[in-house]
Amino acid sequence: MNHKQVTKIVLTALFAALTFAATYVIKVPTVGTNGYVNIGDTLVLLSAWLIGGVYGGLAAGIGSALSDLIAGYGTYVPGTFIIKFLMAIVAYLIFTAFRKTNLNKAVGYIVSGIVAELIMVFGYFLYESTLLGYGLAAAASIPSNFIQAGTCLVLGYVLAGVLEGAKATSLIQKYC
Repeated sequence: MNHKQVTKIVLTALFAALTFAATYVIKVPTVGTNGYVNIGDTLVLLSAWLIGGVYGGLAAGIGSALSDLIAGYGTYVPGTFIIKFLMAIVAYLIFTAFRKTNLNKAVGYIVSGIVAELIMVFGYFLYESTLLGYGLAAAASIPSNFIQAGTCLVLGYVLAGVLEGAKATSLIQKYC
């Protein structure tokens, strides 16, 4: 195993732990849905933008799913893992495509983040309405998921800017 692989594994574990903490520690219960709003998607997006690929997807999926497991939302663990993994993979692919163009990097952050958050909102609706059997009652979680999506997109964008200013993003991407 080379140095680059070890670094990616360590960063994946670090971002999974940060995602878990952001999801588990800071959560606001939602009325009528038995769920909660959290800021974990901030780290899901950062995992996509900084680590990228499968490693970023694993950090996002593992950290988020572990939070659901420990918080007592066991029925959500498989859905959360898949949804957050897909969010990070898609955000990474879109962000990478934008980086290869001459467009402003900010556009890549915003577009990839919006698409990823739409995956979250509609992914949970599909998971709850079909696999959990809630039917159309699952639509009750859509407004709070949109609030979470918007909040985390803004926080993720701001933190990405802070990390870029501190030259952390180029350092991480150098080793990933």
